[in-house]
Amino acid sequence: MERKTMKGVLKSLPQEGAEYREDLPIPEVGPRDILVKVQAAAICGTDQHIINWTEYAKQRLTLPMVFGHEFAGDVVAVGSDVHELSVGDRVAGETHIPCNHCYMCKTNRRHNCANMKIIGVHAPGAFAEYISFPADCAYKLDDDISYEIGAMLEPMGVAVHGVSAGEVKGCNVLIFGCGPIGLMAVGAARAMGAKKIFAADVFDAKLEIAKVMGADAVLNTRAMSADEARAKLLEYTDGMGADVVIDYTGNAAALQQGFGMLRKNGTFIMVGLPDKPIALDLTDAIVYKEATVKGVTGRLMYETWDECIDILKNSEFSMEPVTGGVYPLSNYMDAFNAIFSGVPGKMLLIPGK
Repeated sequence: MERKTMKGVLKSLPQEGAEYREDLPIPEVGPRDILVKVQAAAICGTDQHIINWTEYAKQRLTLPMVFGHEFAGDVVAVGSDVHELSVGDRVAGETHIPCNHCYMCKTNRRHNCANMKIIGVHAPGAFAEYISFPADCAYKLDDDISYEIGAMLEPMGVAVHGVSAGEVKGCNVLIFGCGPIGLMAVGAARAMGAKKIFAADVFDAKLEIAKVMGADAVLNTRAMSADEARAKLLEYTDGMGADVVIDYTGNAAALQQGFGMLRKNGTFIMVGLPDKPIALDLTDAIVYKEATVKGVTGRLMYETWDECIDILKNSEFSMEPVTGGVYPLSNYMDAFNAIFSGVPGKMLLIPGK
């Protein structure tokens, strides 16, 4: 490669904001790495923490660093020990970098590696023209998967992992949080054969998209009290409550409401990350209900990715309603501001646009 520099978004100072640069060095490629020309990248909640320089970011990042971890592109170089991928392959990136030698990795749970590193957090990210990352973290894309959808497969995997853990087929499912991942979860639950799907959020615009994605009914938990929301859910479910509740918010009020809406012997899937300890009446919420509670992180490598591809082929599922906007990489701040202002959907950045 003749070029030595690239364009990208760099987090260089421990304060709010970032900078667009045109003189960043193109990453080097190690023996087990690949170099990918990024065709599309998506903005995640983690990226919002980084650009706002929250405690989450302060505790994890070493500056300066290009961030961003949801992406797809073309392989343009491979390391000397990479044999499973070739120049010209189209790939999406798995965020979690496994060590491949801990107990979790050796028992096919690499997504939950004991020594896990995260692209765009502990290693340079994808808000740039090029990214170098381990070949283990590349998922090969078929030609019929666009780069834009490829960039959204990573968050879709979080959605699908949560829905799959809930074993939702034939069940009444309540999904808290209608951000991009929650909206994908609504669509995934429909594709996986849920009986009825209920979506809860505090923004009507997001709830309207949830309906498009397949929600049978929606609950604005800001516009109604917790008791009113529970009464409405019980009305929808013949007094039983939800068979499965999946939370993508990590919000204390949502978690408390969700357990209150779960039927006895129901299953609660926790995906969202609380930013502080949560007070919960374990006796009524879990013990007396004999509830099953599962935590879910990331995506199975690569079973969940394969599930996502199968869902994309389902005529009842469409990613289009989840796409909030497409921006040139140089206009990254416009995309972030759209998110901060409450615009629903996933925002995409295109380095070559």
